[in-house]
Amino acid sequence: MTASRTVHHGDGIAFLAKPLPADHAIITSLPDTSELPALGFAGWRTWFVDTVALACRAVADDAVAIFYQTDVKHEGRWVDKAHLVMTGADAAGSHALWHRIVCRVPPGTTTFGRPAYAHCICVSRTRTLEPGASTPDVLPALGAMSWSRAMGAAACEMAVKFVASVGATTVVDPFCGVGSALAAANAFGLDAIGVELSRRRASRARRLIHAT
Repeated sequence: MTASRTVHHGDGIAFLAKPLPADHAIITSLPDTSELPALGFAGWRTWFVDTVALACRAVADDAVAIFYQTDVKHEGRWVDKAHLVMTGADAAGSHALWHRIVCRVPPGTTTFGRPAYAHCICVSRTRTLEPGASTPDVLPALGAMSWSRAMGAAACEMAVKFVASVGATTVVDPFCGVGSALAAANAFGLDAIGVELSRRRASRARRLIHAT
């Protein structure tokens, strides 16, 4: 049976207001402050933490949520999104199962603007990992990217394979962009549900094919 994909043009926050079924896992990247300028920087930080907490509460107790986030610089200050993710997870009563570093460029490369790596953090309220169930702490390459802010193919594959290994049959991305996580889920036999505020990106997310 072919895996299904549904992409809603709408508000991811509203979508997360209802609890998800037990076999649904979240894989997502929350928007940067540059994508929500009306909030201001302080407002975006509060929004980010509150939205992480909302996503953590939306999944079932034993299910997982995975956040893929790249740090940003604001007025000469480094903003650690791993800290913001864990602040939101703590508020929801969730704990980290693992924290991976995903290289955006080869190690040793100096970058300007966006940092050379991204965080990939998996959280759950009640699940724990069995001994030996871990995966590498550092992913050396992103793989193909569907757009400049996308989660790379290698990171998508790692996340999808993990959620499948803990019983998920559906991947949910409430801020799906052009659908990288959704396409990867389908490629590995999982159903996918996305929500995207941009009508143009939502249309692309319905058609994207996972780059392997």
